[in-house]
Amino acid sequence: MDLVIGPLDLPAHVDEALAVQAVAFGLGPDEVAVRRQIVLRHMTNPGARAFGATTSEGRLIGFVYGMPNDRAHWWSTVVQPYLRAQHHEHWLDDSFVITELHVHPAYQNRGAGRALITTITDTATEPRSILSAIDTESPARALYRSLGYHDLARRVLFPSAPRPYAVMGATLPLLRPE
Repeated sequence: MDLVIGPLDLPAHVDEALAVQAVAFGLGPDEVAVRRQIVLRHMTNPGARAFGATTSEGRLIGFVYGMPNDRAHWWSTVVQPYLRAQHHEHWLDDSFVITELHVHPAYQNRGAGRALITTITDTATEPRSILSAIDTESPARALYRSLGYHDLARRVLFPSAPRPYAVMGATLPLLRPE
């Protein structure tokens, strides 16, 4: 399978990206509408950037976006007490946050997620990266661990999220398989 990984003008392709996220994450139309506004707002933050995975025919099948962490951002304010309780609050400083990473289920387990996250973190000037993932053993968490991410806090509750999350962190650059 030939995939092209490259910069993505996420505001211009937000609907395509959210269609991938909706299938990958099981989102309904109301959730997609809310996330659309969040994505567009996030992309106005300094240092925010996105990368996409497209097929040779130009179909977007995965995307990642992130930005340098800012303690004033909503995500940081939610995870901060959990990180503080585990003596990991310093991870909120000088970190690049992976805000979203999604690959269409038909294209998962083929290296697209790994390529997307390593590509975006390779552009970071921060010495580490943080992210949150649903707190279950999953292929996504296994991928993150294989790249060097480890649990910083578990059972993190986000308002309106039905399941708890884990916050994970890794020093950069990420690990590469031998």
